[in-house]
Amino acid sequence: MKKKTVATLLGAIFAYLGAFGLCIKAAGGEVAVGAELPAMKIVLDAGHGGIDGGVMGKTTGVKESDLNLQIAFKIKSELTEAGFEVVMTRKTEGGLYDTTAKGFKRRDMEKRKQIVEEASPTLVLSIHQNFYPAASSRGGQVFYSPSSEKGAALASSLQRRLNDLYAPKGVKGRKEKAEDYFMLRFLVPAVIVECGFLSSPKDEELLISDSFQRAVAVAVVAGIADYFTLIEGGA
Repeated sequence: MKKKTVATLLGAIFAYLGAFGLCIKAAGGEVAVGAELPAMKIVLDAGHGGIDGGVMGKTTGVKESDLNLQIAFKIKSELTEAGFEVVMTRKTEGGLYDTTAKGFKRRDMEKRKQIVEEASPTLVLSIHQNFYPAASSRGGQVFYSPSSEKGAALASSLQRRLNDLYAPKGVKGRKEKAEDYFMLRFLVPAVIVECGFLSSPKDEELLISDSFQRAVAVAVVAGIADYFTLIEGGA
């Protein structure tokens, strides 16, 4: 991540934590603000996995599950550098179900829920790729729970950053959207980040590239910084 982005995120986090008497780890040590509590924690959920590959790229046939994991690891790297503790629901190509017997998808989702609840994070980000019949649909889109004001604020901050990322590619900005998805049903702010459309050959070409995946990761972390700045400003 660019140093400026790290500094921006850290500044926003310190301001946010200062208002609530928390602390985070940064620059190789613990920087305390008020009570000595563990580092802020984010759960990164790489969607799908195993026999559930999600959607596939129209041109290359790339599996959504693979891209989700690749991008999630890049986001993890950026967040770790900024001082967060990161918990990943999925670290391998496999799914989180015990067997592939009937009901494996439900068991997979319940396991993700268990990981989130045990982690007690500050935020939850579930990483996915989108698909739509029309190949003209492009860009990233963020979903949040209609019952979460902070989730809506986080989604809005991330959406702006994703729109900025895609704008130079000639892609019209999208709008964050409220939905009642399983991975959004948490007490903490949770969002689903659809990084792009695998139904669009142009998006697909971008999403399979290491450089664009890193750009997505930087955009996501910048959006998180924007969110903390917004929350602190409204505190």
